[in-house]
Amino acid sequence: MTTVHKPDSALPVFTESGETGACWSCGDMRAAHFCQACGRLQPALPTDYFSFFALPRKLNLDTAALERDFYNLSRKLHPDLYVRATDQERAWSLEKSSQLNDAYRTLKDPISRTQYLLKLEGVQLEEQSKAATEKAKQKGEPKQQVVPPGLLEEVFELNLQLEELRRSKKMGEADPAVVADLQKAKSHLEEKYGGLDAELKGYWEQWDALMEREAREAVPLEERHRVRDRMVDLLNRRSYIRNLVRDVNEALED
Repeated sequence: MTTVHKPDSALPVFTESGETGACWSCGDMRAAHFCQACGRLQPALPTDYFSFFALPRKLNLDTAALERDFYNLSRKLHPDLYVRATDQERAWSLEKSSQLNDAYRTLKDPISRTQYLLKLEGVQLEEQSKAATEKAKQKGEPKQQVVPPGLLEEVFELNLQLEELRRSKKMGEADPAVVADLQKAKSHLEEKYGGLDAELKGYWEQWDALMEREAREAVPLEERHRVRDRMVDLLNRRSYIRNLVRDVNEALED
């Protein structure tokens, strides 16, 4: 017996290309995941994570509502419900369940949500991860990192302190004064890192306001890019500071 669900939304589905589609079973205008007329599961088409949950491309999300939608769709799309359905519907169930998990995992986290939106906007964020560091070490190449302009002096001083600590350890004992300076620098970086969250939320407000304006009128591209670029700069600073703290911790623990 084929599983048929009540409509999940009255809105038609839109793919990444902006196309809508008709239900494969009854020909009516279908909703995002199930036909609004006959309730049959619809094909898993390429779409962005915001559209998957019928959300606008805004950064302030009701995460409690997102979680409710996730569990609701999880129950409706679960492959166990389609064991007696057609091979096609079983395949769609598996693919949509995978899309659902990826979309929820990305959108529920504020940083990955921001990174994903920037990716949709055509931005490839600079890789500052520990994985990139390890990969560079394996290849014997320096990892490409761009020091944020506002951190140049601080990073220069920090690198001197780290080098001094390494030298003193090679001589047999860490210099207590250098250790104290590094711990102080670490606390300062952690404080700066924590303050970035409030700054990022301010950019979210600006971005969401632009999205609301776009629903009513044309917004100059430079305004959109201005907010986008500020978020890119902040995320690069955040990543760089996180890695500096990691480097200090590793030096102190060695």
